[in-house]
Amino acid sequence: MPNHLIHETSPYLLQHAHNPVDWYPWGDAALEKAKEEDKPILVSIGYAACHWCHVMERESFEDKATAAIMNTHFINIKIDREERPDLDNIYMDAVQAMTGSGGWPLNVFLTPDKKPFFGGTYFPPIAIGGRPTWQQVLLGVADAFKNQRNEIEQQAHNMTEHLVQANFFGEADIVHSPEKEIEKLDKACDNLLKTADRIWGGFGRAPKFPQTFSIQFLLGYFQTQKYRVSAVAKEAKAQALLSLDKMIEGGIYDQLGGGFARYATDREWLAPHFEKMLYDNALLVSILSEAYQLTKNGKNKTTIEQTLAFVERELMHPQYGFYSALDADSEGEEGKFYVWSFEEVNELLGNDAELFCRYYDISKEGNWEQKNILRVLMPLQDFAVSNNKKSEEWDLVLQSSKKKLMGAREKRIRPALDDKIILGWNALMNKAYSKAYAATGNEHYKELAIKNMRFLLSAFDDKNSTLFHVWKNDSAKYPAFLDDYANLIAALVQLHQITGDTTWLDKAKTYCTIVIANFSDENGYFYYTPRGQDDVIIRKKEVYDGATPSGNAVMAHNLQVLGLVFDIREWIARAQGMVLGLSNMLVTYPGSFGAWLNTLLQMNSGTQEIVLMGDYEQALKETLSCYLPHAVIMASSTENEIYPLLKGKTTEWPLAIYLCENYACQKPVSSVAELLQML
Repeated sequence: MPNHLIHETSPYLLQHAHNPVDWYPWGDAALEKAKEEDKPILVSIGYAACHWCHVMERESFEDKATAAIMNTHFINIKIDREERPDLDNIYMDAVQAMTGSGGWPLNVFLTPDKKPFFGGTYFPPIAIGGRPTWQQVLLGVADAFKNQRNEIEQQAHNMTEHLVQANFFGEADIVHSPEKEIEKLDKACDNLLKTADRIWGGFGRAPKFPQTFSIQFLLGYFQTQKYRVSAVAKEAKAQALLSLDKMIEGGIYDQLGGGFARYATDREWLAPHFEKMLYDNALLVSILSEAYQLTKNGKNKTTIEQTLAFVERELMHPQYGFYSALDADSEGEEGKFYVWSFEEVNELLGNDAELFCRYYDISKEGNWEQKNILRVLMPLQDFAVSNNKKSEEWDLVLQSSKKKLMGAREKRIRPALDDKIILGWNALMNKAYSKAYAATGNEHYKELAIKNMRFLLSAFDDKNSTLFHVWKNDSAKYPAFLDDYANLIAALVQLHQITGDTTWLDKAKTYCTIVIANFSDENGYFYYTPRGQDDVIIRKKEVYDGATPSGNAVMAHNLQVLGLVFDIREWIARAQGMVLGLSNMLVTYPGSFGAWLNTLLQMNSGTQEIVLMGDYEQALKETLSCYLPHAVIMASSTENEIYPLLKGKTTEWPLAIYLCENYACQKPVSSVAELLQML
């Protein structure tokens, strides 16, 4: 007998639709029932690719005795954190405040009016290491709610007040000062490099996350500060490129099929948490594109190509939207689809197996839980030389061997696909395709970016420029959150930059106006949820970068760029106020504010305004291939009075290229080579 989740579209909720637990989705039915019966609410939050969510389901939520306790004492609500990140943000903050840690599955207990009073993450079915069992937790909370109600209500009130107070941040009336800001940028870079792993790349200790925003900041810092006598700028570049190299060579990268896993559980990037998320791959393609623009390192280009090939093969909807994720588990085991035994590889590859195994660190003992995760410990050229082979010859052997292993892997039972399509994550991937086109010149990437954007505007926009958050089965639902709007605006700006089509720019301006009207707070920042959404206990403001960039940080950059393009000075001033209001936090905690630091860097170094007039297509392609992290590029065949950067720019030449700053332009030149000499 299915429960109330049976009519949902989320793969995660549908996984729980046949549990004996009487699960409800978040909504009026469950919330009103809790008030009517005066029962506490148990909210359990997870997502389809979450390994420990599956474990707790098998151990507890599928157990009839445990379900009976839950059904007797609680109104049980299941939430897909990817469908309702607003609720996840609120209740994750509460659990972290209560326990000092967080994660998924997130299990939090609420009063009938939705206020949190107790919670945690995974709870086992039997006591381990002093950790209470899930049944003990359930019975303890039920008893406390019945016999210590006043204390429970007070605790819930105090926690809600704590969440409200955490929404206040930023300093008022900070004056823009380039001298002070460069000092802060220097200090932020120095603090970030203090956390750097100089051997294996990345930052901090295990578990290691890609931290693409930090890498982007280090590359941008190098580019803008390399003209100063500064060893730190060279260190910044070296650490950024080392981090990318080590991830590409590690087990976090799928050496056979392309694409990156969520994070590594160890220092060396060997053992990933095997789920593949759309947003991670989008963010890594974006930063790899910037690295390729800077270095022209072929390994970066190859990784871009392989990762996007994976995305199109395994995460693309027929209408050119992108699915959310691939599960970490298959056949009930984490990583089973991706790992290999020594014997399997030898049987498949025959005479080529010995060198292949040495190159990819494959052994009889295994490098992870008696199995092998493919990783590279020596660059291809060095390995070929040490084995008396030409690198081209060895590469052909590798490609042939990888093809054989891929063929065998395709016969395995695949990890489950989370096939819902999320607006903000698709926007990140759309931007990645635009950046990949800019870096590589591959027309396919531009074409797919356009097709994906057309799908997004058709599927997620209600035709009044109000957006939805998630789409599946030809239906969009839930009002879009700040991150959805912010990332879509950024993708539209990037798409304009690679096409010269101002339609995308105008749409970005429209959505930016909507964000200002519906998400603004009283201090110049933005709430996560729009006005009028009344099923959350507070409207949170998110400023820290997480797995995806802070929506506030992205909006600050959007306001800065669109303010310049359309000459809207109040947007530029607002962007500066947002960034400078957090500038002390950016310096102290650079690893959590990489997206903000990139905008502060652009504010300090200035935006290069590049305008191409006339027959611009080839010149635009050449310009885009250059590493210009703080440039706004516009291209037009004729003068256009609507856009300030195009106004008054005419040419009798086939091509005229203008370099400007604050609308003050140098004399035009007729080639990209001349432009680069001016930069």
